[in-house]
Amino acid sequence: MDIGIVGLGLIGGSLALDLRTMGHQIWGVSRQERTCQLALEGGVVDYASIDLKLLAKVDLVFICTPIAAIAPVVQQLIPHLSPETILTDVGSVKQAVVEQVAPLWSNFVGGHPMSGTADSGIEAAQSNLFAGNPYVLTPVETTPATAVKIVEEIVRSLTNKVYLCCPQEHDQAVAWISHLPVMVSANLIDACMGETDPGVLKLAQLLSSSGFRDTSRVGGGNPELGVMMARYNQEALLRSLTSYRHNLDQLIELLKHQDWQTLDAKLQQTQSQRPEFLC
Repeated sequence: MDIGIVGLGLIGGSLALDLRTMGHQIWGVSRQERTCQLALEGGVVDYASIDLKLLAKVDLVFICTPIAAIAPVVQQLIPHLSPETILTDVGSVKQAVVEQVAPLWSNFVGGHPMSGTADSGIEAAQSNLFAGNPYVLTPVETTPATAVKIVEEIVRSLTNKVYLCCPQEHDQAVAWISHLPVMVSANLIDACMGETDPGVLKLAQLLSSSGFRDTSRVGGGNPELGVMMARYNQEALLRSLTSYRHNLDQLIELLKHQDWQTLDAKLQQTQSQRPEFLC
């Protein structure tokens, strides 16, 4: 299959690597000539250009741009595509994207690979980034079944954890397990930097190890992605943040009243519940 990829960063580049290994012809488009050259030299794609016209004859296009650019890219692509071409995206918010793009292109299937690293750019692309991780597709009533089937088959070649749901359910779920952790993690770093004693702050930085690295990792990621999550999933994220704040308030009260028994019960409960999120 001839597959186009718009945006040759971590996700787009990693998709290209895996799909090309499987025998697909990969046509990559980037805003920067240097990225196109690196993608060609590294064997990430078969063809590369800064011009969307390159994708005129592909069968399927993955749009791997920031969320705000997805709909504009589709509008720019439309004059160059045949009506049968299937479009999908990798944005971490789905309702806003589907509402913007579905009216523009009927053969659009919303998608979100739940994979990534703290790195970005074509240099960060890696094979098997998606293996073993969830990949969500969010078709709606107007999405052609044939388009969903084709995208699902391609995605299943990358990972065995493929889920289909409506865009709204996706956004509510990822607000809890993806967007909330980014905000909480970033806030943890910000709170630590609020330590007023320079000596204590320096010591904390020197002593930080796996616990802090694990809890602060997503908060130290690409700021643009964090802003896009908040901007395009505002309602669901506010709901999860408000609930989280309520839980923090309860925790503060337990500490104030030295209610160690209730705290122990809560920690016992969360210990037993964590594996339910690590299937």
